[in-house]
Amino acid sequence: MTGESVSEVNLNVNGQRVSRDVEDRTLLVSLLRDDLGLTGTHIGCDTSQCGACVVHVDGEPVKACSVLATQVADTTVTTIEGLADGDGLHPMQAAFKAHQGLQCGFCTPGMIMMGIAIANRHGGAVSDATIRHELEGNICRCTGYHAIVAAIGDAARQMSQSAPLAAQ
Repeated sequence: MTGESVSEVNLNVNGQRVSRDVEDRTLLVSLLRDDLGLTGTHIGCDTSQCGACVVHVDGEPVKACSVLATQVADTTVTTIEGLADGDGLHPMQAAFKAHQGLQCGFCTPGMIMMGIAIANRHGGAVSDATIRHELEGNICRCTGYHAIVAAIGDAARQMSQSAPLAAQ
């Protein structure tokens, strides 16, 4: 650390208690990737425009490049790595796989995390128009969004029929 002000940050990340001393200017995305090795949270634009860095903070989607690590102290953070249950994929991950909702995969973690939030807000009857509207803050340069929208809709229906999962 380079003489910057430092704070201790305590979090629950993917079910594990974490405590780190970080410079006060450290972004959540940097804490996750650099300090905790959770590289599934991608850095795409550094300006909060692309959505590749979406994680859940206390169950709500947050662009991790737009929040300081100190701002999320004493919260629960779920990243893409925290969704699967062993070898069992989260319904949203399984739907992205089944619908081929990815090509290069760079945007996929953020899309999945946002998809879960959309499904949690709207349930199984979410419309394609609503999904497209709520994905406006997530950019994919490969797919044209059709398969992504289909995957989110399918997973929302599946999620509404099953017991809530911890990462939902």
